[in-house]
Amino acid sequence: MTEVSFYHLERSNLETALPRLLEKVLGAGMKAVVKLGSSERVDALNALLWAYEQGSFLPHGSAADGNGPMQPVWLTAGDDNPAGAGVLVLADGAESANIAAFDRCLEMFDGRDETALAAARAHWKAYKEQGFALTYLRQTAAGGWEKQDL
Repeated sequence: MTEVSFYHLERSNLETALPRLLEKVLGAGMKAVVKLGSSERVDALNALLWAYEQGSFLPHGSAADGNGPMQPVWLTAGDDNPAGAGVLVLADGAESANIAAFDRCLEMFDGRDETALAAARAHWKAYKEQGFALTYLRQTAAGGWEKQDL
């Protein structure tokens, strides 16, 4: 059964938090698909991940880069998973009908945006009704994550 974790962004934006989570995914020996809200966001995050921190390297790609089966992190606005990743990251309100095909789904949402907050609540309810195992993590002052009981 897929575990769905909700990451409530309160202290930083997606561009700051996502690279850290992807580092953890890769550090655990897993691959990830990051599904974003538009192809423009895919392009922007693709550029960001090359230069988000001096001295860091986060291997990734998108359809524009090719070599999908070789990419440990795949950025997309669709439901493609060319490398057979076990982790799905949903951001920008993106949704996927293929959540059950992954071991983990990380849904990241901006808690300072009422529209994003409402969408996350609706997703939580829908996932719960579908029987997914759910966890909720809130961003800490130090930039980490703290699991919350709901």
